[in-house]
Amino acid sequence: MNVTVIGTGFVGVVSAGVFAKFGNLVYGLDVDPKKIAALNQGRVPFYEPGLEDLIKQGLQSKNLSFTTDYPKAIKDADIIIIAVGTPSGKDGQADLKFVMAAARSLAPHLKPGAILAIKSTVPPGINPKLEAVIKQHTQVDFFTASLPEFLKEGSAVYDALHPDRVVIGAYDPVVSDRLLELHQPLASNKVVIKPESAQMSKYAGNAYLAQRITFINQIANLCEKNGADIQEVVAAMGHDRRIGEHYWYPGLGYGGSCFPKDVKELASYAKSVGQNDSLFIKIDELNEKRIPALMDAFAAKIGSWKGKQVAVLGLSFKPNTDDMREAPSRKVIPYLQKKGAEVIGFDPKAAQAAQALISNLKTAADPYQAAKGADATLILIEWPELVSLDLPKLKNAMRGNVFIDTRNQYDPREVRQAGLEYLGVGR
Repeated sequence: MNVTVIGTGFVGVVSAGVFAKFGNLVYGLDVDPKKIAALNQGRVPFYEPGLEDLIKQGLQSKNLSFTTDYPKAIKDADIIIIAVGTPSGKDGQADLKFVMAAARSLAPHLKPGAILAIKSTVPPGINPKLEAVIKQHTQVDFFTASLPEFLKEGSAVYDALHPDRVVIGAYDPVVSDRLLELHQPLASNKVVIKPESAQMSKYAGNAYLAQRITFINQIANLCEKNGADIQEVVAAMGHDRRIGEHYWYPGLGYGGSCFPKDVKELASYAKSVGQNDSLFIKIDELNEKRIPALMDAFAAKIGSWKGKQVAVLGLSFKPNTDDMREAPSRKVIPYLQKKGAEVIGFDPKAAQAAQALISNLKTAADPYQAAKGADATLILIEWPELVSLDLPKLKNAMRGNVFIDTRNQYDPREVRQAGLEYLGVGR
């Protein structure tokens, strides 16, 4: 098939690379000429394991190319996938300006019978509005569908090739059959539902996972009051098959490009339809308060942050990405600086991005250099390099001995045996 993916961000580039790998002729379309030039040379402007190799394979096979030319990319396309950003507006709702701009730009070049599938995260019910915009600029018949994405940063290429499910939102069997054909190489569950249900499933999935993180953080708060260990609690809960051990992450709350955005948008959507007591509003509120409350609690245990030198290890929002969107470091480091601490940061991939976003941030080449002379070491993200530290070496580099494990990755006994004072979450 001829496939065009509009938007060359995280989702768009991964999708374009995967569909080209399946033997389709794929254009990645974007309005940014610098980004397009880099991609045509096989350079991906962000870090994602395996993605650059995937894009280079597509370019070498001639199945994949990138362009800024709408007529060129759209005129022969059987399937057009919109994967542009939908940032949250001031009111919390998804801002659809980029989706609508893409629709207006592509409309004059559509070929009859083309399928326009929305992969961007959008509120349920957007398809009729999109169709109305397109019909102002074309006379040809076309179809719309929903094709939500469920990629995880840090493992997006694997996720795209081995998805838990492919969700297709379409009313017309001809459309769903074509989209099923596009995804035929994937040995996964393929779910065909209404577009509104498909769009809602994306929000619902992310909100549920965010709720699990928020829930376990609330339990962790109670554990700190009664001597329980949250990791033992999680292990005991996990034996209930209705619950399971997976996706319980006590710590600094949820971050990244999806969970905060999607929960806020779902909360805003709930308000817009009269659900002012929605659970999603409370989840968002609790997550916003999480980092300041936890940092205040650590301060109470160590005395004060004032005058302390602190090594902050892990600056991206999760391992295996340089994405800084809603990264805990963006709240933790300004908090520490405001309280009078000097911060030295380290991250395997995101140090440069972090310095561009966080004022007066100094970074080091490795975690031990970051910890040199530090009164406290604070681990924010479970990068492989940061969950297998040489603890005696770390202790020797430090001036003090406070070891704060916000991800509960270390055995407190081993940390204490190295001469460090262990502080975790809910332990």
